[in-house]
Amino acid sequence: MEFASSSQSPVPLQEPASQNIQTQGSKPIALKERQATQKWKRAIQRNLSGYLFLLPALLIFALFVWYPIISGFLTSFQSVDLINPSQWVGFANYRHVFSDPLFWVAWRNTLTFTLYALLFGYFIPIVLALLINEMRHGRGFFRLAFYVPVMLPPIVTVFLWKWIYNPDSGLLNALLSLVHLPPGLWLETPGSALPSLMVIATWSAAGSTMLIYLAALQGVSASLYEAAEIDGAGLWRRLWSITLPGIRPIMLLMLILQIIGTMQVFIEPFTVTSGGPQNVTMSILLLIYNYSFQYADFGGASAIGVILFLMLAVFALIYMRMTNRLMQGD
Repeated sequence: MEFASSSQSPVPLQEPASQNIQTQGSKPIALKERQATQKWKRAIQRNLSGYLFLLPALLIFALFVWYPIISGFLTSFQSVDLINPSQWVGFANYRHVFSDPLFWVAWRNTLTFTLYALLFGYFIPIVLALLINEMRHGRGFFRLAFYVPVMLPPIVTVFLWKWIYNPDSGLLNALLSLVHLPPGLWLETPGSALPSLMVIATWSAAGSTMLIYLAALQGVSASLYEAAEIDGAGLWRRLWSITLPGIRPIMLLMLILQIIGTMQVFIEPFTVTSGGPQNVTMSILLLIYNYSFQYADFGGASAIGVILFLMLAVFALIYMRMTNRLMQGD
């Protein structure tokens, strides 16, 4: 007895719906990734010539800026005297400079110099700019006259003021004798040496700051002055209500820049007083110089430099933040 065999055709297995959706969804994602990659490659090819032109400048910047910073940071953890092989000493250099009494004396002198510069040297360029801005005639002459010290080489400025402060034949003591005042030992007395250096630094740098304030004064709207005059506002009222608020952002920026600049004072103490008398003019940069070229302790000098770098980096970040806010018009 034969039975008829019923053959059933195999039913194809169907993929799960979730896997199908994932496969379909991965195609647009892959397409977007390919498009983004191609767009990135086209941008690289389009700007390749610009990158090649920038490459020498970037290499020079890295060689003369980033390499010394990184090298100095690494040297601060090593014993380096350029005679014996360098040895890794960890934080020994930092402990050494912190235990050096002259390190704290130099910081005190540097901060005192900065305070003097803020009390006197910061306001003198502002006053000069305000006076020249109010002049009706002779603006160009006074702008040039106050800017001439900036154009002089620093060494010329130093020798000029050393002659002015000379106790025997100096100009300052000669002027004092004309009005029957006693002469002074300006660079030889501990109480007057640091203020005397501050006068030199202010005289040599005030002209450039004055020009910046003059440019800022030109940006104050003249209609505000006209409205104030119509309202009967006097000179001092216009100064406090219009002029100073108008240049306040520039004043804040220059304040930060002056703090950064005066804390790096070196030329005046090095060439005029050599840190004396009695170390009252020893600055941080002069101490770094002495550690390097007098004590041959390049590790300690690098440690002091790193400390100064970190301190100035705080003011630099403040300056950058203020600059961005100024550019955005906040």
